[in-house]
Amino acid sequence: MEKTNVPALVLEGGGFRGMFTAGVLDVLQERGLYEFSSIWGVSAGAINGSNFRARQIGRTMRDILAFRDDRRFMSLWSFATTGNVAGVDFMYGEVQDRLDPCDVDTFNESATPFYVVASDVTFGTPDYLPVRRYPDDLVKVRASASLPTVSKIVEIDGHRYLDGGTTDSVPYETAMGLPGAREVEGHVPAERALVVLTRDRSYERGAGSEAIALKSHRYDRYPYYLEALRTRAERYNAQRERLWELERAGRCLVIAPEEPVTVGSSTRDGESLLSLYIAGRRQTEARLAEIDAFLQVGDSPQFT
Repeated sequence: MEKTNVPALVLEGGGFRGMFTAGVLDVLQERGLYEFSSIWGVSAGAINGSNFRARQIGRTMRDILAFRDDRRFMSLWSFATTGNVAGVDFMYGEVQDRLDPCDVDTFNESATPFYVVASDVTFGTPDYLPVRRYPDDLVKVRASASLPTVSKIVEIDGHRYLDGGTTDSVPYETAMGLPGAREVEGHVPAERALVVLTRDRSYERGAGSEAIALKSHRYDRYPYYLEALRTRAERYNAQRERLWELERAGRCLVIAPEEPVTVGSSTRDGESLLSLYIAGRRQTEARLAEIDAFLQVGDSPQFT
């Protein structure tokens, strides 16, 4: 299989923990480090990837800080009144178009392929959706970030989708075309990947929100999705172990929080959120020489 030696950029989700990723990406943008063969985002990582492709420094950070207390942004009020804990009309409409507009022109002019992961509820598998143009493809980002239990299923081209993290939390394997990964039409896999995580390296996932989704019985009509929920923790932890192996082999450069992250997926404390953003910035600034060397394109190394 043909591959490119230009690294892919892979962004984990995690709700407001995406503030760490926002700090990482803002530093990369400030240094003009945009040369990736493709961008892959999951949930909050899809939102961060969108702002990166649009070259809007600071947009993720300022939107979370500015609207974290607005019940239209993310709240139980929004869930009770709309069926979505994240306010669809507010986040993907008013903020996107008016309050802090996305630079749609820059996004659409970018030649860097951008994929977001969404979980197909019918089959319990990940789909890697190409996001080419805004506003047409914004629904794909919304699908990737629609958390189970507290979001409505998003329908696209006859498929039913929810949050991509359930089926592929960190899609470096597909981005790199590793054995067993699904081939994505038109995608040229990367030999290497810069991977941004939102949990520290010692983190091991437990049942968490998946247990709540299972107990809700909302998805009893979808047995394959139920199985994906049941097995997420095991698959996630194994995926991280494989990532560390690739890091040791020099094929992945991983940026992850240095300390356990206490910020939850919907934390509203401004100081904690800003501290996490700054932590992402500081680690990236401290590793700029390493990152710059990793992004340099030379003769393709021979990996096996």
